[in-house]
Amino acid sequence: MLRENVSRRDLLRTTGVSIPVLLAGCTSDSGSETTASGGDGTTTSSNTETGGSSGATINIGQSLNPVRFDPITQLSNPDALVANRVFSQLYTYGEGTDVVPNLAASMPTIERDNTRYIVEIVDDAMFHNGDPVTAEDVAYSFLAPIEEETPLYGIFSVIDSAEVIDDTTVQFDLANPYAMFQHVLTHQVVPKAVREEDKEAFSTGQPIGSGPFKFVEWEESNYVKLEAWDDYWGEAPNVSGVEFTPITESTTRVTNLKTGDVDVIETIPPKLWDSVDGASDTSISAVESVGYFYVAFNCNEGPTADKRVREAIDYSFSMDDAVDRYIKPAGVRQYGPMPGPMVEEWNMPLEDWMDIPNDKDIEQAKSLFEEAGVPADWDAKIIVPPDDNRENIGLSIANGIKEAGYEAHVERLDWGAMLSRAYTGNVSDYNIYVLGWVRYPDPDDFMFNLFHEESEGVNQGVYYKNDEVMEQIKGARESTDRQERQQLYQSAIQTLLEDKVHLPAFNYKNSYGVKSAVSDFQVHPVSPQNPRLVTSYNNVSVNR
Repeated sequence: MLRENVSRRDLLRTTGVSIPVLLAGCTSDSGSETTASGGDGTTTSSNTETGGSSGATINIGQSLNPVRFDPITQLSNPDALVANRVFSQLYTYGEGTDVVPNLAASMPTIERDNTRYIVEIVDDAMFHNGDPVTAEDVAYSFLAPIEEETPLYGIFSVIDSAEVIDDTTVQFDLANPYAMFQHVLTHQVVPKAVREEDKEAFSTGQPIGSGPFKFVEWEESNYVKLEAWDDYWGEAPNVSGVEFTPITESTTRVTNLKTGDVDVIETIPPKLWDSVDGASDTSISAVESVGYFYVAFNCNEGPTADKRVREAIDYSFSMDDAVDRYIKPAGVRQYGPMPGPMVEEWNMPLEDWMDIPNDKDIEQAKSLFEEAGVPADWDAKIIVPPDDNRENIGLSIANGIKEAGYEAHVERLDWGAMLSRAYTGNVSDYNIYVLGWVRYPDPDDFMFNLFHEESEGVNQGVYYKNDEVMEQIKGARESTDRQERQQLYQSAIQTLLEDKVHLPAFNYKNSYGVKSAVSDFQVHPVSPQNPRLVTSYNNVSVNR
């Protein structure tokens, strides 16, 4: 699908201004993040006889403001929180990270050496305007990000063609085997005719999907109102509607939960965790997310291009202490570039990874700095996003470097500046940056984007050179043998950790504060799946 006069890498660079936002993470009140597709895992049985709901409206306090609702152009987390109740996906996730049908009638038929996926969709799904969901809408939803060169281009560019076989069957042909493609198929489906008529209005005015809730009203920075759709083709929601209210200040958000102004709030910061968990009529629903937050080194220029310097920095402070102090109980210590749910699913050697970080040893740090010939006047430049937690991780590193006899300073940047500087490889921009990655629950999404040389300047700024590791990451991306992929990733990760390309730091929990009046509330490890209001295994009610 690539244009003859533009290479994939060049095009990624031109669209990369938005793509790297995927790295940002969003548990800080002031943070922002863009994520891949997500949505409620609804059943596909017809429910037109039951129709709608007579239950109460559920009020949800968001930590950030939504700004657009078009899945083709890429949704940020606050956008997805709303939009994924409005749009259905071709596939979604079950209770874990397993892919299950949503609009699809069954799992795809895979042919032609894993480069052809044939998907049949259910024949009774409708959009909120009454139009049927067709294979043409599905094909359009997957090709539009490529043809319009949206920030999602890099994810979908493996698709050579999406052919409509009949009204309910679409055939995807890929340029090469792509192990993560079933996760890509969790993208939302939009009505082609409606979106093509006015793309701007579709995104910011009246988005139309085929999910259990339809869009009613949006007053920017104040609220978004949805209502249960009477003609929903799946299981009807128990609640009659959803009202999302952005409450960006965490203390205010918690106060509103306790007073009952909202029924649910997202994102419980560490300092307020006990306050919510200990209240008489509120509780916390939380699960470790599919995310990874890390300290990355500039391996291209400057002192940190020397492994001995990276090793010295690891000796200069305690990541365990920093995570205990600033992240827990809202997050967990992380020891490798894969989140806990995936470490378990892929049977990764976590205990081996836990042995790799150095205990704090300032004398050893000083010795390594001296051995590497670091100039006495070196001033380490550490850049962080507008997030208190990651700034505190950066400050912990800076204090350790100072303790070892050098200068270091932490520069807190807004998101635009952070993402324009963190991937250049220029020592004038950074020696160290602190970021995160939250997206698909497949190792390729983390390994390729954060370490592979093809992602330099696009999604990462480490510029690490190791031909064997690059071949392992690329081989695992194109292999369809799970055991082979597992072995390749294990080998690559071991080398990356030993070479201190990243210092894995922590992972957040997807956390929600919930009033006792709310029943059957579930939290999913894939962030944009939340809040799961109606799925094959839960259906939220509010008992007022």
